[in-house]
Amino acid sequence: MNAVTFSPHPSERALVPFPPEIDFSNADGLLPLIMAQARPDSGRPPRVVVLDLTATQFMDSQGVRLINDVRRLLRPGARVSVVACPESVASRVLELTGLRRDIPVYDNLPEAMAA
Repeated sequence: MNAVTFSPHPSERALVPFPPEIDFSNADGLLPLIMAQARPDSGRPPRVVVLDLTATQFMDSQGVRLINDVRRLLRPGARVSVVACPESVASRVLELTGLRRDIPVYDNLPEAMAA
């Protein structure tokens, strides 16, 4: 995973890129890395955490669990958004599991960061 990217207003949004694959072999190890980026020790935590799945080529139900865990562990009032390519496996998994009903999913990064 790459380092977190902050918007021009750090207290507003944090961008957290996801790896190319999310499954049982790496999902548990990803959670602490994501949370470290989404809840920085110094400074004010972001109000919106954008999870970037545009590079994710494979994701199973562990990816859905990971996204739900991130949502559950963020500070009260913080929101999670997801960006996933419309025809990707990640986007289809989000649709099939119903997660798209609970979390805003955007088709591209500029749209997600502007929302």
